[in-house]
Amino acid sequence: MRVLVVGAGPTGLTAAVELKRRGMEVEIIEKQTEGSGLSRAVGITPMSLCLLYPSGVADKLLAEGIRFREARLYRRATLALVLQIHATPPKYGYDFILGLPQDRTEALLREALEAEGVTVRFSTELTGLMEEKDGVLATLADGASERFDYVLGADGVHSTTRKLLDIPFPGHDLPETWSIADVDARNWPHPETLTLCQLSRGGVMVAVPLAKDRYRVISNRPEALRQLPLEMDVTNVRREGAFTISVRQVSFYNRGRVYLAGDAAHCHSPVGGRGMNLGIADAAEFARRLEDGTLDSYSAARHREGAKIIAGSERVRKFVTSTRPMIRKLFRLALVAAAHLPPLRRKIIDVLLYG
Repeated sequence: MRVLVVGAGPTGLTAAVELKRRGMEVEIIEKQTEGSGLSRAVGITPMSLCLLYPSGVADKLLAEGIRFREARLYRRATLALVLQIHATPPKYGYDFILGLPQDRTEALLREALEAEGVTVRFSTELTGLMEEKDGVLATLADGASERFDYVLGADGVHSTTRKLLDIPFPGHDLPETWSIADVDARNWPHPETLTLCQLSRGGVMVAVPLAKDRYRVISNRPEALRQLPLEMDVTNVRREGAFTISVRQVSFYNRGRVYLAGDAAHCHSPVGGRGMNLGIADAAEFARRLEDGTLDSYSAARHREGAKIIAGSERVRKFVTSTRPMIRKLFRLALVAAAHLPPLRRKIIDVLLYG
């Protein structure tokens, strides 16, 4: 069995690692000249660690990452709720969220793949797909064509694979502009804590540890660092930027022998930190179903799971960022209730850990 994986982000790399682990021949191509070098996604969930355990990648992630065992919610600069993140018994074997920059996650996945004799073919762009009787003919930008039994498009929101298949990507773009900053900072009092601040008029700010003295700050307003209501002694700004959010999902995840996974099939807000993890789950399930001979059910199963995650992410985003006085009052009441009701705290923790 020979499989082409298009895209060398976390989804594509996971697919390649899992396919190779199952004894299949894998080629993985990436149109960029090298790995991203950027820390886009941060949180790795217990399910992702479980899926990456058999290949040995999970242990490498755990050796580098920061284990988030606490979440703190503020109303502006006033502490409203502290949640100790743990589950008894832990689902999937882990009861914490692991923080690690995406570029390091990708690097560790590439190392595992290279140890199995597979190297990412960078600067290699897919330009054409033609399904044949028992396979797919893939054409590359240099004009060369190669035949594969299956193709998995894991090439992101602007997926060439999806466009070549002419699969619609319905959904909508959110009107506001979000901002991001990756910084080095001294003496931040929450080095292993997810910190969320509710600001005025529907604003939110999230600070997430990436590594020792390194943090990601995200806001649904411009210039994320300026939105931070808590004091942070920033010593270096590694990167700042702005982005808009799309909420989209394909109606079907394959056409013939060509399949989609990760952001090529779905995208949503960063609320809940499920984007990369959903892609990792897509990739692992694709590899498992290809081995089991159950690929016919892949599209329906992953569409169902993607729709659930997108709906949950949107519910939380709308609740936390609402400008409506009644909703904001309900949010405040929910924080008060969670501080006094263990079952409600347990429910919030389960959502954080497991979605």
